[in-house]
Amino acid sequence: MADENPMGRAPHGRPSAAAQDRRTESYVLALLLEEHPTRLTIEELALVLHADPERGDPGNAAERAVRELVGAGLLHREGRFLAPTRAALYLHWLELG
Repeated sequence: MADENPMGRAPHGRPSAAAQDRRTESYVLALLLEEHPTRLTIEELALVLHADPERGDPGNAAERAVRELVGAGLLHREGRFLAPTRAALYLHWLELG
């Protein structure tokens, strides 16, 4: 931990892989909250992520983000479709005031 860059940047000035993953997770959750109650698929997420070349392979970035968000209890994966959990929706509602 002491050797981690507090800015989340790799030595060459680009965001580290972990920082990029966190940014992708945040973006995916925000997108799914914004689109709710419409449910999106991983493929649709990958298409949206494809617009940002810094994310690397959009399919892998989408899969990693979904895996982490499901594990954190913020997304439901129902077959091909994704939806924010009730907890994620409630937090979003609280943040909107």
